[in-house]
Amino acid sequence: MALTFYWYPKCGTCRKAKNWLNSHDIQYTEVHIAENPPSRSVVEDLYHNSGLELKKFFNTSGQKYRELGLKDKLKTATEEEMLDLLASDGMLLKRPIATDGQKVTVGFKEEEYEKTWQS
Repeated sequence: MALTFYWYPKCGTCRKAKNWLNSHDIQYTEVHIAENPPSRSVVEDLYHNSGLELKKFFNTSGQKYRELGLKDKLKTATEEEMLDLLASDGMLLKRPIATDGQKVTVGFKEEEYEKTWQS
């Protein structure tokens, strides 16, 4: 199954991940995370399939994250509140996110991509 690759073109990490996918001839559909953010149900599926804690999905270095003061708010936020926040703005999501519908990677680490996406 082809990957869905959520990315932001101005993000250097996203470009590195895209180059890695291209150089390994891995087929994917790219989705501009700011223009077409994943819906709440998609964010929830990504979260459940990833095995990561939900806080790992937040782009903690992003301007929007700081503007909203999420560092402190997330300490007491419920899972439902966090999912709603993540679905409200694609720029709050850590990127890139790659998924084949079952496996999910968040961010880009070459070793992680090799382990997860090379057959």
